[in-house]
Amino acid sequence: MHVMVAVEWTLLTVGLFGLLTSSVFLGMVVKGARRFRREAARQDALLVTPPEFLPAVSLFKPLHGNETSLEENLRTFFEQDYLKHVAMAGDVIEKDGVSRVEVLFCARGESDEGLAVARRVAAEYPAITTRFLTSGEPWAANAKVCSLTVMAKAATHDLWIVSDSDVRVSPDYLRRIVLPFADEQVGCATCLYRGVAVENGLWSELEAVGMTIEMSSGVCAASLTEPMQFALGPTMVARRKCVAEIGGFEAMEDYCADDFVLGNWIARRGYSVVLIGHIIDHMVLHTGFVDSIKHQVRWMKSTRFSRPKGHLGTCLTYGVPFGLMAWAGALLLRMPVLAWCALLGSIAGRSLQAWVVCRDVVRERRVGKTMLLFPLRDLMGMLFWLLSYGNNRILWRGEVYELVEDGKMRRSARQ
Repeated sequence: MHVMVAVEWTLLTVGLFGLLTSSVFLGMVVKGARRFRREAARQDALLVTPPEFLPAVSLFKPLHGNETSLEENLRTFFEQDYLKHVAMAGDVIEKDGVSRVEVLFCARGESDEGLAVARRVAAEYPAITTRFLTSGEPWAANAKVCSLTVMAKAATHDLWIVSDSDVRVSPDYLRRIVLPFADEQVGCATCLYRGVAVENGLWSELEAVGMTIEMSSGVCAASLTEPMQFALGPTMVARRKCVAEIGGFEAMEDYCADDFVLGNWIARRGYSVVLIGHIIDHMVLHTGFVDSIKHQVRWMKSTRFSRPKGHLGTCLTYGVPFGLMAWAGALLLRMPVLAWCALLGSIAGRSLQAWVVCRDVVRERRVGKTMLLFPLRDLMGMLFWLLSYGNNRILWRGEVYELVEDGKMRRSARQ
C-alpha cells in the first residue's frame, strides 16, 4: 500500500514539476517569437531600402538520387528574382562568363538520377551559370560534406549558400538571405523553416509539425539566453574566408551535424551568426510510420552527440507527457479536478505554443491543423528523446553509422 502511494505521489510530483518547466519554456518561446517577428520586420524594411545589397553568390546543392519532388524543389532556386534586381540596380549580371548567381550541383557519380534531374532543370535557365560535379565514393563519414568540399574548390564567388535538396523557396529567397552580409562582421547566416508533407498522411504530417514548431520554438527560446551559435542545414550562408579559417569543409567531414558545426566554429572565430527572418519550406519525404520514426530519432541522436547538455534538458520542454503523468497520479490519489486541469492545461499550452510560432515565426497557413496535431507530436517528442539514448547507431541514406564523442560519426561494421 505504502509503495503504491509513493508511486502515485511520484507521478504527480514529477508531472507537476514538468508542467512548471514546460510552462517556463512556453513563456520563453512566446517572448522569443515576438523578438523574431520584430527582427524579421526590420530585415523586411532593409530589403526595400536602396541601394540593395546584391553580392555575387555561389549556391551549393548536394544531391543523392531522385527523391520525391526534387524537380519542383530545384526549380524554385532557378526562378529567383535576384538577377532582375541586379539589372535594375545597374550592376553587371555576368563577368568573365560567370553569372552573378552560380549554381553548383554535386553527386557521387555521373549516373546519379538526381544529377540528371538537375541538368534537365538547369537547361531551362541558360542565364544562370551552372556546374555539375561529382565527388566519387565518399572518402569520409559525411558524404554531404565530401560533396561540399568538391564544390568549394570549384566555386567562383566568395559568398556561399548551402541548401539541401529537399528545400523549396520563394522568388525573393536569395535577396533576403544575403542581407546580413552587408555587415563585414557577419560570417554565417541561416533561417528557420516550415515542415511541408509532400504527401498526405498522419506520420508525415506529424513530422512536418515537429519541424515547424519544435525546431522553431527551441531556436526562439535559445535566442533569449545567448547569440546564435549554430546554423540549420536547409539553408546555411557563409563567407569563403570564414570557411577557410575553420579549416574548410574538409575539417567537418566526419561530423554528423555539419550544420551545427559550421555555425558554431565560425562563431568561435569571433564572427556573428545571424538568424534571417525569412522562412523556407522543408519538404517531408517520409510517409510511412517506420521511416518517419527512424528519421526523427536519427535527428535526436545527432543533437544528443552535438549538444549533450542542451539535449539532456530538452525533456523539460515537453508539456503533454508531464500532463499525462500528473493526470494519472492525481486520479490515483482521488484528485480529479487537479488531474483534468493538469492534462487539459498541458494540451492547451502546446496548442498555444503552436499558434504563437505559426503566427509570429513561420507564418504557417494551416494554423488550426497544426494546433490540433502539435500536442500529439509533443507527446511523441518525449518518446524520441528517450529512444535517442538507446544506442549510438543511426541509419542515413541507407548506410549505418555510429556516433562517437564530440558529434563525429563513423561507418558501422554492422550494416
